[in-house]
Amino acid sequence: MKKQDMNRDWIATARTLSQALPYLQRYTNAIIVIKLGGHAMGSDEGMESFARDVVLMRQVGINPVIVHGGGPMINALLDKLEIKSEFVNGKRVTDEKTMEVVEMVLSGTVNKRIVQAINRQGGRAVGLSGKDANLITCTQTNPELGLVGTPSEVNPQVIRTLFENGLIPVIAPLGAGENGETFNINGDTAAGAIAASLKADRLLLLTDVSGVKNGEGEVLTELNAKQIRDMTADGTIAGGMIPKTETALDALEGGTRAVVILDGRAPNACLLELFTEHGAGSIIRLG
Repeated sequence: MKKQDMNRDWIATARTLSQALPYLQRYTNAIIVIKLGGHAMGSDEGMESFARDVVLMRQVGINPVIVHGGGPMINALLDKLEIKSEFVNGKRVTDEKTMEVVEMVLSGTVNKRIVQAINRQGGRAVGLSGKDANLITCTQTNPELGLVGTPSEVNPQVIRTLFENGLIPVIAPLGAGENGETFNINGDTAAGAIAASLKADRLLLLTDVSGVKNGEGEVLTELNAKQIRDMTADGTIAGGMIPKTETALDALEGGTRAVVILDGRAPNACLLELFTEHGAGSIIRLG
């Protein structure tokens, strides 16, 4: 690369940092809950980039919380162990044998991979699950689905304690029942419940699509709760986007300021959303 080109690149970088200043100031001490999906953490390069972004957020005064999924990794291990799954209305029945695999993957392999990636970038991440310190108490979602839970109570005190010590929580979506059972929680649902309990400034739902789309397939950059409900009723929002938008509405009604659905595979997606004027994905507010 020519020296002149290099100088242009450095000038552009400096200009970008300067333009980011108002956003850096806006988010000082803000709580940002990030749902990292199983597909969004596919490659080592993508994980490294995500971890670097999270460490940067912490460095500039943001309190990030990572809630992760792990569906593809769970499926792979179940197949390897030749444990067959039953499904009810497209949802996996989680029996005790399946639950052992789910907990092994979520609290073990996946959680520690994210923690290690953040720590390698100079952050201080701590892995835990919703079972730790009574973080998430669950009720059974549907007896037909077995050990699948819906959060009934979230106690975020352990997360606030980690914030006070400069640590980054990385949370596996598991919860405890009133009788000590372990429940598997949908990752989006867990992230929404945690964001609501913390009254988070933002909940970022990282997916494998660019955002909420209208009938013509165009990404809508801003939506409110009424638009979400109308688009769901007329079928514009369908399939896998329905549980994500439902999570968004629940989180907003619980006290989260705004929810953003964005493509977690895009480089620096979180930074683009937080620190640039145009943002990324679809931001949803109550009104």
